[in-house]
Amino acid sequence: MNDAALPLLARIADALERLAPAAPAAPDFAAGRLFRHEPGSEGFVPAPDYPMALDLLIGVERQKDRFVENLRRFAVGLPCNHVLLWGVRGTGKSSLTKAAFMVLAAEYPALKLVEVDRDEVAALPPLFDLLRARAERFVVLCDDLSFEDGAAAAKALKSALEGGVAGPPENVLFVATSNRRHLMPRDHVETQGAIAAAENAEEEMSVSDRFGLWIGFPPMDQPTYLAAIHGYAERFGLEVENLERRALQWSQLRGARSGRVAWQFIRDLAGELGVNLPA
Repeated sequence: MNDAALPLLARIADALERLAPAAPAAPDFAAGRLFRHEPGSEGFVPAPDYPMALDLLIGVERQKDRFVENLRRFAVGLPCNHVLLWGVRGTGKSSLTKAAFMVLAAEYPALKLVEVDRDEVAALPPLFDLLRARAERFVVLCDDLSFEDGAAAAKALKSALEGGVAGPPENVLFVATSNRRHLMPRDHVETQGAIAAAENAEEEMSVSDRFGLWIGFPPMDQPTYLAAIHGYAERFGLEVENLERRALQWSQLRGARSGRVAWQFIRDLAGELGVNLPA
């Protein structure tokens, strides 16, 4: 090579280095306990601690016990299973996950929760690879998961949970909530022909098998709904006449009984009485 060309090549290399994007900064997981993953920037945005106490979730005692047991095993490095919380809306699936996490995170500081958007399932394999190298232990939560993008998203999730040749990350526990046990899309339209549609449906449904622990949340009956109302009212000192009658009228206007409806009634009642509640 002509020696005269060396300075020119050096200037070109310097220019290319300046144009190249800077390597992303290492995540700072000391900034909080709960984080929101931003797949575009590979960033982790810290979020405030979840305020609702675990014992305020009434009517789901069996579900709480099973979830906390599995989460504790994960926190201490014992064998555990990825979790699918499924059932009717408003029954406390997401609240249980976050409230239980806060209890365990107080005992185990290395425990972190990372929430991912259900529309970013394809970003899970690289996210899991990034977390694999960390010393912390991560609960990765995807709320209201279903495969609107079809089989491609299902394949990405299976790839993340199975981990390829390296196996799944030992320090990652994946938790998904869904209104459907088999995570099917809301509008599963068979437009690809019978064989292709059947294959895609099988691909999507088979993801459920990757969750070793399924926890169901049935509809809330009236006694459980009223028990939740009384539990909240006693906890926050909300005294009012005809509490049950008002709570039932509220649920009738909403057309449902659930933990979410009970909490919304309590928020309305607290606002009426001038009492502050957790966010």
